[in-house]
Amino acid sequence: MLTEALFCLALNAYHEARNQDIRGMIAVTQVVMHRVESDLYPNTPCDVIYQGPTRESWKTRQYADMKEEDRIYYPVKHRCQFSWHCDGKSDTPHDNIAWAEAQLVAGGVLSGKLYNVVGKSLWYHADYVKPDWAESKNKFTQIGNHIFYERKN
Repeated sequence: MLTEALFCLALNAYHEARNQDIRGMIAVTQVVMHRVESDLYPNTPCDVIYQGPTRESWKTRQYADMKEEDRIYYPVKHRCQFSWHCDGKSDTPHDNIAWAEAQLVAGGVLSGKLYNVVGKSLWYHADYVKPDWAESKNKFTQIGNHIFYERKN
């Protein structure tokens, strides 16, 4: 049975880097853990990964007297920290080999047993996009098709 943190990290590694080598999975997972340690982001891997605006489902919004814990919320499409979480597609892993690798990587990063490949990077993006925020960061490295950034001092 996977712990919640391990499951979230593995799911993120799977969706963000299953098409890359193991270093790519390690890198994106380390960014999540750097965010957990940063004062700019939430304090748990799952909260970091699922951070972003949500909207209430029409199925529960119509009931004014419904308890908050019974309401259903969904992420706002294309507004998440990690795009796979709010792209409207299933988040269930289908590639068993990549899913097993992602779980191993998540466990290694969570336990601190894997070497750091991204310095203090808090951000990354695919090399085929040019986000506006990238100019305000220090490029640290590129691993696979992801470019990693640290804070500018």
